[in-house]
Amino acid sequence: MAQRAVQLDRETFSCSICLDLLKDPVTIPCGHSYCKNCIQSYWDEEDEKKTHSCPQCRQSFTPRPVLVRSTMLAALVEELKKTGLQAAPADLCPVDEHKGHDTVSAAAERTERQRELEGSRQNIQQRIQDREEDVKVLQQEVEAINGSADKAAEHSEKIFTQLIRLMEKRRSDVKQQVRSQRETEVSRVKELQEKLEQEITELKRKDAELKKLSHTEDHNQFLHNYPSLSALSESTHSSSINIRPLKYFEDVTAAVSEVRDKLQDVLRDTWTNISLTVTQVDVLLSNPKPEPETRADFLRYSRDITLDANTANTLLLLSDGNRKATHMRQPQSYSDHPDRFTWWQQVLSRESLTGRCYWEVERRGRRVYVAVTYKNISRAGSTTECIFGRNDKSWMLRCVSDSYEFWSNSVQTPVSGPRPSRVGVYLDHSAGILSFYSVSDIITLLHRVQTTFTEPLYAGVCLIDPDTTAEFIKVK
Repeated sequence: MAQRAVQLDRETFSCSICLDLLKDPVTIPCGHSYCKNCIQSYWDEEDEKKTHSCPQCRQSFTPRPVLVRSTMLAALVEELKKTGLQAAPADLCPVDEHKGHDTVSAAAERTERQRELEGSRQNIQQRIQDREEDVKVLQQEVEAINGSADKAAEHSEKIFTQLIRLMEKRRSDVKQQVRSQRETEVSRVKELQEKLEQEITELKRKDAELKKLSHTEDHNQFLHNYPSLSALSESTHSSSINIRPLKYFEDVTAAVSEVRDKLQDVLRDTWTNISLTVTQVDVLLSNPKPEPETRADFLRYSRDITLDANTANTLLLLSDGNRKATHMRQPQSYSDHPDRFTWWQQVLSRESLTGRCYWEVERRGRRVYVAVTYKNISRAGSTTECIFGRNDKSWMLRCVSDSYEFWSNSVQTPVSGPRPSRVGVYLDHSAGILSFYSVSDIITLLHRVQTTFTEPLYAGVCLIDPDTTAEFIKVK
């Protein structure tokens, strides 16, 4: 049997409205094809405007065209379902001629790598700031341990003085234990403090190297040195340090007071209790912070989000200080830019997101997708590599008038919950937590993701239908 000459591509036979394989396909006068039910529903919403348009090319039709089933396209879709997809064979590339692909100049490649370098520097500077805050917390902890230990030793000595010779030996033992445990705990904290200071020094050194590299005028030298300097070692410590509220050595004082009241019994029964209360002093470092519960808790981590016009699809109009995106019926006059989404009506934030962040999106219209993504998501074309939630670089909550769906890596998860016009998004980057909430008088969890984020994230929205809007609210 002859090998098929035509390779079937699933994207070619997908409806751009529902994003699934065509069902009962029809072709409209401009040549684009859709599921019959999808284009009927789309045009039903336009009936009162007395004109009907193509969702892709925006060509208008008056009167409303009569839909005719595309027999050949339906047969091809059925064949696709039966045979599955075959990958088109890849060409072999003769490097000396660069046959079959595009090339870029060193200057253009330098520009792209320069953007990545600046992102790396921002990451380093944020980590330096985080570590300096951690060092301050640890220094306060040292002072608290020393103060508590000094008080315990002083009070214990006063109590034991009243016992004179009978408790002389026990007084010396307790005093020694307190001092020894203080040295142990201070040593632990100082050890971590030194490690963090070493990390800060290393990060500053790395930043200086990258800064020097960023000023390299020779493009080839820049590109040659960049790979060896751009990689960052993983931090061995948490980005934040929580100290469990303890009384430190105060329990020692209470135990010694009991000794004073029970002179005879303490020698037989209570000494073990004193020893244990000293040795159980423990500083808990690097505990994870609890996830916020109330909207007020979330607002402590609120981030101002603005949209990057260089990423906006040409059918999106940005307004209100680039906080609001509107799906227009006519393309906007944006200049060409490699970061722009060329097919899907999507846009990303200017700000990269790390640490703990919270923001809210006010949506208007039938279908608005709220997402987060890595910066290296594809931008050109209509493949799944470009749309939020259909690849391993992005996570998306699909908000429709009557339902929610969560998408990641093309896996769909139904989501239930109230459907007000506002969606809240909470990110704990280091903990790998991403949560979506419905926001009204109360805040209700819709869906939570637990994963590992390997790069800074960017907020994004996708507006499928004309006249829909999404606004990043400046919450307080």
